[in-house]
Amino acid sequence: MHVILIPGLWLDASSWDDVVPALRDAGHHPTPLTMPGIGDTAGAVSATLRDWVDAVVARIDHLPGQLALVGHSGGGNVAWAAADRRPDRIARVVLVDTLPPAPGAEISAFPIVDGIVPFPGWEFFDEPDVADLDDGTRSRWAARTHPVPAAVPTDAVDLDDARRHGIPVTVLSGSADEPGIREMLAAWPPFLAEFEALEDVTVVELGSGHRPQFSQPDRLAREIVAALA
Repeated sequence: MHVILIPGLWLDASSWDDVVPALRDAGHHPTPLTMPGIGDTAGAVSATLRDWVDAVVARIDHLPGQLALVGHSGGGNVAWAAADRRPDRIARVVLVDTLPPAPGAEISAFPIVDGIVPFPGWEFFDEPDVADLDDGTRSRWAARTHPVPAAVPTDAVDLDDARRHGIPVTVLSGSADEPGIREMLAAWPPFLAEFEALEDVTVVELGSGHRPQFSQPDRLAREIVAALA
């Protein structure tokens, strides 16, 4: 199966490097993407969330047959919006430590500098999200991050086709099981409604921080392969 891998904020296609080989060994055809404006100083100022979704939809239209979308973190919003645009083409959506966004939701707000959102540093994030990243990993990936177009984290996600709720979804959660996710979402009724509308959802707790593609790529790859079986 063709598998489109969508990175989270500040990351490019290379963030999936340690996951891709296992997907290929399992007989899949992974396509990791770098989103518009990432690594492109000129494009970073003007690219929007819709541009990111359009880029994924264009790749879907280029590939044959049914395929899967894998989205990490903010890339989950992109994956879900692309699935909404092409619900008949998507065999499964796999969300890595994120959940399906509610219609009109945004990723999050971050400090903007000169029209872009630079990587804010590991100290910006809650300790449980980064506790499993050693100093070498933090240093290596901080140096490989890219500024994000300012509009992307706060653009509202467009979701219009209720057929998306029929797409099977696997949530590879860092540190929460399904009851924990439902308890958390009780404070966010639109997100809970979107989650409860899913007809086929599986939650797998990885026991990781927010970036398992760095801290436990072998386990992450195995769970993606299992989700696609």
